Amino acid sequence: MWKDEIVEEIHKIRDRYAKSFNYDLNAIFEDLRQKQAESGREVVNLSRKPGLKKRWSRLHLDGETKETSHPST
Repeated sequence: MWKDEIVEEIHKIRDRYAKSFNYDLNAIFEDLRQKQAESGREVVNLSRKPGLKKRWSRLHLDGETKETSHPST
């Protein structure tokens, strides 16, 4: 099987980083959060806020028309 040297190096770096925190995900997350705060860069949250916009559609179920709301896409 073919191995990419760059990918292998990235895996080694990632493993050394995780090992430095004893593979503790909470500690790794806290370190990344601290580095993010220290970077001074603006952090943008792209997650949606449910319920702000709704789209109404009509569904036809068993001959009945039923209105339902769906989050807009």
